[in-house]
Amino acid sequence: MWRADPDARRIIGAQGLRAVGYGCTSVLLGTLLAAYGYSPLATGALLAVTVAGTAAAALVIGRLADSWGRRRCYLVINVGFVCAGVTVAVAPSILTVVLVAATGLLSTDVVDNGPATTLEQPMLAGADARVAGKSGARIYGLYNMVASLAGALGALTAAVPSVLGAPDTATWPFLILVPVGSIGAWLASRLTPNVEVAPTTNTPGVLCPSKARVHRLAALFAVDAAGGGLVTSSFLAYYLTTRYGASTELLGVLFFCTALLQAVSVWVAPRLADRIGLVPTMVATHLPSNVLLAALAFAPSLVVAVPLLLARASLSQMDVPTRQALVMQTVTPPERTAAAAETNAARYTIRPAGTMLGGVLQHLAVGLPLLVAGIVKGGYDIALWIWVRRTQP
Repeated sequence: MWRADPDARRIIGAQGLRAVGYGCTSVLLGTLLAAYGYSPLATGALLAVTVAGTAAAALVIGRLADSWGRRRCYLVINVGFVCAGVTVAVAPSILTVVLVAATGLLSTDVVDNGPATTLEQPMLAGADARVAGKSGARIYGLYNMVASLAGALGALTAAVPSVLGAPDTATWPFLILVPVGSIGAWLASRLTPNVEVAPTTNTPGVLCPSKARVHRLAALFAVDAAGGGLVTSSFLAYYLTTRYGASTELLGVLFFCTALLQAVSVWVAPRLADRIGLVPTMVATHLPSNVLLAALAFAPSLVVAVPLLLARASLSQMDVPTRQALVMQTVTPPERTAAAAETNAARYTIRPAGTMLGGVLQHLAVGLPLLVAGIVKGGYDIALWIWVRRTQP
């Protein structure tokens, strides 16, 4: 990170801070809904509002940021985090939470795909080649590694309010978004004009001439995200507990180890991409991880299941920085913000559908979501490879 140019350091720093905040508040959001006694159906609907708000905000920013100025929009978004934290904290009601979530300023995940990410990805696309690497993915590897580690730290801080004796209905812990947004706004104010899109004859924020390619990529990424929605961390914890009797302590250590492996893997992936290319790296790592995922459904014991999960974790996220670099390289520079918005929104909005389908599949066989997810995500890998071989974007 210290080798990156000042703008990249500021963007990655702001993203790390946001990951700490979302790592904490994404956990708090779930416990808050449970504390209010909402049914699984109502909880799913409320979380869907959060996801929809995040996706909608990403699309709006993608359309307007290049006209209004990326730095200005980035500053406004970070100020929005401050407002969101204060609003939820001082007006403790579920209606307030839903209204704030609908703006896209809250997230159900540690690493979001919302308006801030939509701006950060194209702004990082202009990073110095010595930092970005031959494939252009190294800067995204660093970006995602910092987010993963910071998010894990944020998830740990979610336990602090209960240690201090706060009830599960307390909303004051959402004030963590105040320093996150304040420092993020300061970092945004220090960005240079280099992060702005260069003048162009095309309409800012509009996909032209790469519209068809981006829509195809968005559809492919949505398939992958739907498969991922079948096997969330919550489902994996449920599966390991019900089938193998895994303890809470073991699950905590296991998921901590998987987070570390994923952080390392997103740092390694761009270096592999520099040698063999972006798409070969995506397919060569993601497809084996999905075979391991499907195999988990047939693991006879916890002794076999845990190594399968750890092996999968070491491969499953290596397509993240390479995917982000691929999107930026598939389009012209003026289209990058819009491309990031559409591909991020496609992934984010389809994921809940996978989660709901996973619940249905569990009624048929508890391990069936693992098998279906492996097949769906593996099919995405093959389709991506075939498409790129045909079109060579």
